[in-house]
Amino acid sequence: MNTTYTVTGFLVGGVVGMTGVGGGSLMTPILVLLFGYAPQTAIGTDLLFACVTKSVGLTIHGRQGTVDWQVLGRLSCGSIPAALATGLWMYGHPLPPQRSGALIGLIGAAIILTAVGLCCKPLLLRPGLIKWAGRQGSPMKHQVPFTVAAGAVVGVLVSLTSIGAGVLGTVMLIYLYPLRMRAARLVGTDIAHAIPLTLVAGVGNLFMGNVDLELLGGLLTGSIPGIILGSLAATRAPETLVRNALAAVLLLVGLKMALA
Repeated sequence: MNTTYTVTGFLVGGVVGMTGVGGGSLMTPILVLLFGYAPQTAIGTDLLFACVTKSVGLTIHGRQGTVDWQVLGRLSCGSIPAALATGLWMYGHPLPPQRSGALIGLIGAAIILTAVGLCCKPLLLRPGLIKWAGRQGSPMKHQVPFTVAAGAVVGVLVSLTSIGAGVLGTVMLIYLYPLRMRAARLVGTDIAHAIPLTLVAGVGNLFMGNVDLELLGGLLTGSIPGIILGSLAATRAPETLVRNALAAVLLLVGLKMALA
């Protein structure tokens, strides 16, 4: 087993444990740019990697009571059918090798969007803005359909690129539930939502032959202890420094992939 994969899995798992984001947006470009894997293989392998890794992280958040199961159900009502539909479409319309460049560009755009969302997250969580959004935001009767629609958007994006289940889902939840979702609950709910979503999308890619099982095993060997240590260190790590560094790295990687 390649120890480089294990170290990579450990580092990415640690970032996910500390911030709740960065799994797909880091792992997929690493597999494409550094290890030379085809985009389809990188996406398929990363989806199952995220499912198993975040399942471990969920056990910690579940014990801490930081998962909003009602909101999770609403998101899943949109994301799971969207992921299934996108997977079926991809199965019937396989991407030819000559179009791999377009997929790399799409991944790059998704990463840039993730970096922007990561930078905006602390602004959205400011108490004054939360109170304003609570007064000016959508009525309660609109929260359910809007949450389902947000889940559907994330489901399509994750199925196509393996990116978006983390910070983009978090930003949507902040807009929809400004008075209900606090930082810890946002991370816990987002990690819980990513598990069934990446499982559905990952299994679809497995049937299409887009998963490298040997690579997946090496990554998971490192990511499982990584996310455990990252989750435990989350309360002690300098969150602002970690978030800004991650956003800067994602922006550079996203630009490189979008312009490739």
